[in-house]
Parts: sequence; C-alpha cells; structure tokens
Amino acid sequence: MSSVRAAVTERPGRITVQRFSRPEPEPGAVVMQVHFSGICGTDKHTFRGENKQYAGTPHERDLTYPLICGHENVGIVLATGGDVFDSEGRVLHPGDRIVPGANVPCGTCHFCRNNFPYYFCSKMEDYGNSLHCGRAPHLFGGWAECMYLLPGTPIFRVPDDLPDEVAVLTEIMAVTHGVETALSLLGLMGGSRFGGSIAVLGVGPLGLCHLIKARLLGAGQLIATDKFPSRLRMAEAFGATLTLDVDQTEANERLARVREATNGLGADVVLSCSGVPQGFVEALRMVRVGGVVVEAGTFVDMGPVSINPNSDICTRNVSIIGIGGETATSYLPAMRLMAANLGRLPFDRVVSHRMPLSRAQEGVELAQTDAAMKVVIEPQAE
Repeated sequence: MSSVRAAVTERPGRITVQRFSRPEPEPGAVVMQVHFSGICGTDKHTFRGENKQYAGTPHERDLTYPLICGHENVGIVLATGGDVFDSEGRVLHPGDRIVPGANVPCGTCHFCRNNFPYYFCSKMEDYGNSLHCGRAPHLFGGWAECMYLLPGTPIFRVPDDLPDEVAVLTEIMAVTHGVETALSLLGLMGGSRFGGSIAVLGVGPLGLCHLIKARLLGAGQLIATDKFPSRLRMAEAFGATLTLDVDQTEANERLARVREATNGLGADVVLSCSGVPQGFVEALRMVRVGGVVVEAGTFVDMGPVSINPNSDICTRNVSIIGIGGETATSYLPAMRLMAANLGRLPFDRVVSHRMPLSRAQEGVELAQTDAAMKVVIEPQAE
C-alpha cells in the first residue's frame, strides 16, 4: 500500500478519516500493520477536549490537535529499518506479531539512566498523545492501517496462543502493576499479602483489568463500583463478590456496605480507577486502617479535591500509590498471564465492539455508555 488511512481527531468532538503516505522506516524504526487499537479513557478525554496531561511533571502539556489516537495496539511487523530487536533480544521480521510500548523513553535523563519505570522519563513521548500529526511521518497512533514505531520503542512479541482480541488488552494490563506494589506494602505493614479484600472503584476497561489482576494474585474478596450496570455484571463474571451501582447509592451507603462486607474494617486495598477525582476521596474513606489506596485513573487533570491529611491518611496509616503509566517490564508477563488463564476467565468478553476507521467517532461515543465494555478500532476492516 502506498497510502494509509487513519482516523484523525481534528479537534475536540470531531474525528475524520484521512490519508497519509506510507513511510519507510528509518534505522531502528518499525512500520506495523495495526490489527486492533483500543479506545482508552485517555482517548475519551482527548475527544472531549480534556487534554492536560502529566500535570506536575517536567513534561506537563496540553495536547496538540490534530492527532491520531491509539496507544493500546497489536499488529504485525511490515518493515524494519535494519535489525530491530524485541524485548528479549530477538531480531524482528516482517509478519511477526507484536505489541509496542505506549511510550518512547529518551534513554538519557536521570530516570532512564537509573532504572526507574520508563514512564518516569523526563522527555518521554507517547503514541496517540504527545506524538501528533504535525510531525512526519504522522502515523504515531494506532487508529490507522499502519503505525510508525520510532527507534527506541519497546516492542514485545505476542505469544502464539494469545489471540489479538485479548492481546489488545496488554497495555492496560501492564498498568495494573500497582496491585503487586499494594500487596507488597500490605505485607510490610502487617497481615497477609493474599486472601484479602480489594475494592475497585470504576470497572471500565482499566478498572476491570485491575480487578482481574487482583483475582489472579489471590484476592479473597473483590468489590466493584461503577455507574454502568453492564460493567458491574462483567466484574461479577470475573469474580466480584459485591457490586455497587454508583447511580443508585450514596457514598455513605457504599462505605457502609463495604465495611459490612469486611467485618467493619474497610477494604485492605482500594484501587481508584474511575478517572473522577472524587473517587480518590471515596477510596481514602473506604480503605481500612493500615490499608493501601492505588490511584490509577486520573491521568488527565480534572481538578483538585479536598482531603484531611490527618484523619484520611496519617493517623489511619494509609499508604497511597500513584500510577502514572505502565512499566515496560510488565508487558510480556501480562501477555503470558492472560494466555495462561484464557480457559479460566472470560477474556473473550472484554472487547464488546470492533469499529472500522470510518466509525471511530461513533466508537468513542459508544465507549462512554452502558452499551459497551471495551471498544477497539479495527483498521483493516471496512
């Protein structure tokens, strides 16, 4: 193909299909044919014009429009610029099935040189976000027939037994590393690291993947809250034992129900994944004394909330973990974990809709309703 179609977010509220020239890869780069690209919560913010990202970091920014969204991707290698290696040091060849990292670290800043998670990078660029259409060769998002992967992009080979419609969840599953950290902290504070109660506030795709990770790592009790009944039913399919509809309950009622279910203590771990700032406040009040709160949902700046450092955190010995992205070392284990549990958990139900490029805007709008769980773009379909 000499030209490539892509769904371009021209401005908030408007996505159109445009054509670009298919690029030749520079040394170290890869051109990937995209099979599926997920619609992330970040993409929904971008579509709505809520576009301040990485607030409080050296690369705080407002997104530049137009851009091609899509950083949750799976596809095959079409061409490489010389020898390019996967995460295990094997040379990539055309036809290899891959999941690329969502971010491109600089490799030279303090955080890159000292083995911090790659999303700590002070000069990081990310696909479908900071990398936009104004920079050649333009195809820096997965909502396109082909995607250009810059030199230095971490690339992970997909296990043969993991289907594309599950592999597209890899980036989200890689963001769930906060679950492991929370369980480790629980052990340091006393008590057990497994068999406890874990509450997930917001079980859209991000929250659902956190719930799945919690179950696979030995949670004894899973609690889920959301405003969409269909998502609560999906959480139940993956093992949630108590589900609470946010639109049908008040915050105090939800806190009481969780305490009742946990012998008056509160949840051992609360995973805040709704993307709504007030969810963080609710998480702090739902967690038990000595418990852990993980904030993984408010990647885009949606404003401040009011908390009391004394009664919400200090005297209750609550630990708080902020998760600003996925770790590069989590991609391959996430794929292997999903592949090992395909027959045990209904991963095939997570992707509810596949949309061609011409229906990308419809897909983004659908992804914000009770009618969908995970909506993905399928660029090769039409």
